[in-house]
Amino acid sequence: MSDGYIRLIPTDREWQPTQENAAAATAYVARLFSGPEDDVEEVEHEFYDRITVIDAGENTTRISCPNCDGDIDVYWFFDLLEENGESFDSLNVSVPCCGAVVALDSLRYDWPVGFARFEVCAMNPSRARYELDAEELDELAALLGHPIAQILAHY
Repeated sequence: MSDGYIRLIPTDREWQPTQENAAAATAYVARLFSGPEDDVEEVEHEFYDRITVIDAGENTTRISCPNCDGDIDVYWFFDLLEENGESFDSLNVSVPCCGAVVALDSLRYDWPVGFARFEVCAMNPSRARYELDAEELDELAALLGHPIAQILAHY
């Protein structure tokens, strides 16, 4: 069985919160999964030195090119991540379908994929509503001081 994750990132890939705001946001997410029917193995936050891919893991089964609309093999994407340690100085890459240079964040993924220098991650969260709803995302954004996006992943 694979592990599930809720990965929460700023909408601006370069933005990072203060340590205090990161700790408050992490504690808030942990509380969301602290009811009698809810559980989470781990909630943590991470600061990255470089822009890091926040991918959806096994959820990603299809990627297409914004230049030619061609399909891009997901293994090409995962190999690229492995080669770069999932972090990038530039998101521009030459795609295998048409050879165009495009930004990784402009590729079309069947599940949301993000790029960030900070994330809050909940491992194996379980509750009636698996993902965070709009109100919870708004509260988390207020704690961090920046709008956020939610990436659902399985590995």
